Amino acid sequence: MLRTPLWLSLGAVAAALACGGAQESADYSSVVRFDSASVRVVTPRGITRLRVEIAQSPEQRTMGLMERTSLPDSAGMLFLYDRDEPASAGFWMYRTRIPLDIAFMDSTGRVLVVRQMVPCGATLARGCPSYDPGVPYRAALEVKAGVLARNGIAPGARLELPVRKRS
Repeated sequence: MLRTPLWLSLGAVAAALACGGAQESADYSSVVRFDSASVRVVTPRGITRLRVEIAQSPEQRTMGLMERTSLPDSAGMLFLYDRDEPASAGFWMYRTRIPLDIAFMDSTGRVLVVRQMVPCGATLARGCPSYDPGVPYRAALEVKAGVLARNGIAPGARLELPVRKRS
């Protein structure tokens, strides 16, 4: 299977998702539907394979992993953006029930910054802190807390998306 940088793969993933080419997640399908994809993160320690739900629409990015009570170590959510997001465009944990790690990436899939995020018990969204990356980013990967550290995923690691061979 060929592998390409994230920026080349974003268009292919978007096209596949628009055509229903990826498998849909059962979690929260009645509220917001998420397509999924297999990705790998390459580090000096090795390769970590994950099955991620793709959040690329505003509704999907707003819902994210809200209300989930569990997340397997081999799963996550990949937030994709059409252009660089500003360094101050952080993530929050409003109505998110499980601690998460987040890796902010550039357009090539290179991890720039990793943050740990804890659930927010506030009843209003404005009561939750924002976890800003401090650098512009094109994508963000959320996984269960501890998964990034256990797998050596830190700044410099690279996320790769599979590219399907054309017939």
